[in-house]
Amino acid sequence: MRGACRALGVEQPVTSPTYTIGNRYEGRVPVSHLDLYRLEDVADADWAGLEPYFEDAVVFVEWPEAGAGRLPTPRVTVRIAHAGEGRRMITTDL
Repeated sequence: MRGACRALGVEQPVTSPTYTIGNRYEGRVPVSHLDLYRLEDVADADWAGLEPYFEDAVVFVEWPEAGAGRLPTPRVTVRIAHAGEGRRMITTDL
């Protein structure tokens, strides 16, 4: 996430939103980072708090399964998996 934010011009510290659900950063374009790990699903009350993160921003969502049927259709899906000692396998669906 830090690398993607830096590539999009974010200069401020980039932290995990695990306990806050979402962070918003300013770069060349606004960047939102959501972590839905703690949610079983996205209820109406949850969506009211999440919707602003999607306004005019590049949005990264971790654990998007919780938002199935509620989140906008992704333009790109990126999957990161462990591939051995200190290695990761990154795949994309465009």
